[in-house]
Amino acid sequence: MKLQKKKKKVNLVVIFLVVALAFAIIWGACELIRHLSSYGNGATINTQPEEEEPVPEETPEDTAPAENLIDGIPANPHDPNDFAEKNGFIVYTGTETWHTGVDVSAHQGEINWEKAAADGIQFAMIRLGYRGYTEGEIGLDPYFLRNIEGAQAAGLDVGVYFFSQAITKDEAVEEAKFVLNWIEGYELDYPIFFDWEDIEADARTDGMDMLTLTGCVDAFCAAIEDAGYRAGVYFNQRFGYQELNLLSLRKYMFWLAEYNPAPTFTYDFEIWQYSCDGRVDGISGPVDLNMSFEIPDTSEE
Repeated sequence: MKLQKKKKKVNLVVIFLVVALAFAIIWGACELIRHLSSYGNGATINTQPEEEEPVPEETPEDTAPAENLIDGIPANPHDPNDFAEKNGFIVYTGTETWHTGVDVSAHQGEINWEKAAADGIQFAMIRLGYRGYTEGEIGLDPYFLRNIEGAQAAGLDVGVYFFSQAITKDEAVEEAKFVLNWIEGYELDYPIFFDWEDIEADARTDGMDMLTLTGCVDAFCAAIEDAGYRAGVYFNQRFGYQELNLLSLRKYMFWLAEYNPAPTFTYDFEIWQYSCDGRVDGISGPVDLNMSFEIPDTSEE
């Protein structure tokens, strides 16, 4: 009789454990289904984000030149009175030949280059890629290929630029090699430009000095020219006066950013970016507008 009671107690314990285990399994399954459903309804799973694309600081419009001007750099030959606004563009009434152009990147989205050409655009500077400002990773502009092919198909003269965040000469050369790899097979009318700017957010480039930055520019441009292309450097007035040794870079083409009715920069330049808020048919939203005094020789084409 006692043995039967013990067996009965054991059976009750086993039944209780089985029921508890079954309940735990069912509860766990329900929780799993609930979590999976929440992902399907738009919840996000944490993943490692890609490095953000650098956003340059706004280009200052007025920067005073250094007190002691640099001998050996040609002076700006243009009379401010020879520039005028016409239909949203700046035109030049002096004796030099000039062309109107834009510079574009993925920020402009899809571009109808035929419409842009019909609106008077004669050349395009196209961003090929950029280096991130936190980890320093290099990326291809997702619109580069369609932009260069579309612009050339529409009959525009074309050059490219790379938005650099190099902090050493080795990184600058790495960027140049990246550009050369992607530009292979394309004919360029304008140089390949090195574009290094301050970033709005905290960046790995904070604290760069003139000697290091000028060395990066020279290393990039030298690598480009060693490969048979022409090279140039993009800068605004502050960089031209205070951050770069222009005398050591004068062998390369200068692309000046200055948002004024006429260029007041002390030294000579080949391309002038005069607006970041231009409007051009075929391009949705604002776009940078440029005037080039360097006209490509296409007589052999």
